[in-house]
Amino acid sequence: MLIKPENIDRKENLAFLLEVGTEELPASFLSSAVAQWKSLIPQSLQEHNLKSESVEIYGTPRRLAVLIKGLPSQQADREEEIKGPPAQTAFKDGKPTPAAQGFAKKQGVELDALEIRNTDKGDFVFVRKLIPGRRIAEILTELVPQWIFALEGKRLMRWGDGDLRFSRPIRWLVSLLDDAVLPIELVNGSETIKSDRISQGHRVLHPQPVTIPQATDYVNALRLASVVVNIEERTNIIVEEVQNSAHKLNGSVEIYPDLLEEVTNLVEWPSAVIGEFESEFLDLPTEVITTVMVHHQRYFPVFKDSKQQELLPYFITISNGDPAKSNIVAVGNARVIRARLADGKFFYDADLKNPLDSFLPELAKVTFQEDLGSLLDKVGRISKIAAQIAEQLQLSPEQSHNIHRAALLCKADLVSQMVYEFPELQGIMGQKYALASGEEEAVATAIFEHYLPRGADDILPQTITGQVVGLADRLDTLVSIFGLGMIPTGSSDPFALRRAANAVVNITWTADLAINLQQLLEQIATDFVAQHNKHKEELVGNLQEFFLQRIRTLLQEEKQIDYDLVNAVLGENDPEYTQRALQDLLDVRDRALFLQKIRTDGTLDKIYETVNRSTRLAAQGDLDTKQLDPTSIVQPELFQKSCETAFYHALLELVPQTQAAQKSRNYQQLVAALEKIAPTVSNFFDGPESVLVIDPDPNIKRNRLNLLGLLRNHARVLADFGAVVKNL
Repeated sequence: MLIKPENIDRKENLAFLLEVGTEELPASFLSSAVAQWKSLIPQSLQEHNLKSESVEIYGTPRRLAVLIKGLPSQQADREEEIKGPPAQTAFKDGKPTPAAQGFAKKQGVELDALEIRNTDKGDFVFVRKLIPGRRIAEILTELVPQWIFALEGKRLMRWGDGDLRFSRPIRWLVSLLDDAVLPIELVNGSETIKSDRISQGHRVLHPQPVTIPQATDYVNALRLASVVVNIEERTNIIVEEVQNSAHKLNGSVEIYPDLLEEVTNLVEWPSAVIGEFESEFLDLPTEVITTVMVHHQRYFPVFKDSKQQELLPYFITISNGDPAKSNIVAVGNARVIRARLADGKFFYDADLKNPLDSFLPELAKVTFQEDLGSLLDKVGRISKIAAQIAEQLQLSPEQSHNIHRAALLCKADLVSQMVYEFPELQGIMGQKYALASGEEEAVATAIFEHYLPRGADDILPQTITGQVVGLADRLDTLVSIFGLGMIPTGSSDPFALRRAANAVVNITWTADLAINLQQLLEQIATDFVAQHNKHKEELVGNLQEFFLQRIRTLLQEEKQIDYDLVNAVLGENDPEYTQRALQDLLDVRDRALFLQKIRTDGTLDKIYETVNRSTRLAAQGDLDTKQLDPTSIVQPELFQKSCETAFYHALLELVPQTQAAQKSRNYQQLVAALEKIAPTVSNFFDGPESVLVIDPDPNIKRNRLNLLGLLRNHARVLADFGAVVKNL
């Protein structure tokens, strides 16, 4: 039965099913499409004043579907107010003009329905109209093609002789409003895809068409056809089957999230298959075997125990075929993994015939970036930057030697046969080959660690050698790419510079490295402009701004610091704070965390009023923000009231406390001193002998502003209190 929009009964709680049947979709597109529909479809319904009880998105390699429950049969009627021409244009001597007549005709109302109302732009003609709600079937017929072709993805394709674009050719449509087919047509050149109630089951287990009686029968109807359309359900089945299979082998298995998501989107009726390979391949490094399995074959490796350090000669794969033929699938998969592991063993044995440093000349043949030379050139720059960092950190000669050696060898494995074939093993194989070549363990570990973190959830380097070489590598990339003008814009960041800058900050914070980032940027930029015809000031300025953005984001999102407190430690267009933040990343972190702590425990409230008020008034003066000692800039002979004298002496007592806090970065000491001075300052403003700061006498005014400026300066050692918002 086809449904016509005008014939649907008025009732509530309708269910609508849309299934877009396709040829096999890439797993990455399916994940993206499901996420897009979860946002797009509810928003689209809301925009059309349609409420629903639930919107459930389903997907398999051959289909993308949405089941919407609790839809009304039509939109609710709504009243709309429409503004017309100015009253003086619409009426002359109380009679309607052609302008009024035309407006009434256009809106389909009588002239006496027009109203004149006053607005901020004068009197205008208005009309109120009751807009009947449209039928749900009519609206959905329009929305469905929009939902389908609004999906974005990489490499969308055309098929046949038409112009439609989708990830893979669309082969069928199911469109049901309750138990009736909602007619939808997708015209693609000479081919027209018409909606029906006929879906397709599993290619192997149920090759026959599947008839869906009504929308809410969808999930069960497809399950009877050996298709699990619910992605979460498929995921749970896979996890359970993989774990049960590992248990049968008396082993342990790690469920890699990315692998799980991928295999979930590659199957419709998942079943685990256990495969086996020769034990001789276990002589390969564990990372080689797991890389081959996980990244290249989509297999789950099986470990001896939960420590996951030693492998068993088995793997678990998820089949989309007939479970009764698992043995045949296992044999085929074993043949493939055996060939891949044999390749890995050949590459590994060949690479081990030569020491790691013998690969260095080959780096000269690999281009890092067209204008930046080869990988060997980059290694030279990394070595120099690493030495500068080691000097800043005042590391021992032994540590500096290891850093130099690790920097020299950190990219050597990129030209090994193993990494050429399996790029995911960069750094990992460098560590293995370094140890096999007799390098120090610290050097070998750093070769691996300098790539860390490789992603948002990855670990950070744990050794000082790995940390320094990792920083040097990223700083070289940042300065060099920025120097070429390739600054990230919007979502475009082909060199992952945001991730690199985040890593620089996070490594520094986590390892408590007392580096001067500003000095490093200056040094590296100087070397860069010596080789390229660029402006150093502009380059350094762009890098400063970029790093400040990353610091701001990390403080707010990762450290959970309130935005105004972040502004207070970084300053707002304040060069002094900019320089300070980049010269001492640890200090800016500690000040932000401390401010958040004293806001939470209420201490900030005790000093906020006096310090903030002083900061605002001090802005009318001209006192240098670094001045702390009142003896040279305040004239006691100009004091007119005792509160000024008390303020002055309190500032004298504050100087050594602030200086001690600066030296030790013990900001609790500074805040305690500010808390102690607060009543004195409050008395200066509002006490029995309070003063007028903006005195008519310019000398007295300047003297009082200097008192306030000094208090502001002491507080500025911690933060710019002018940026702090009260009771956020």
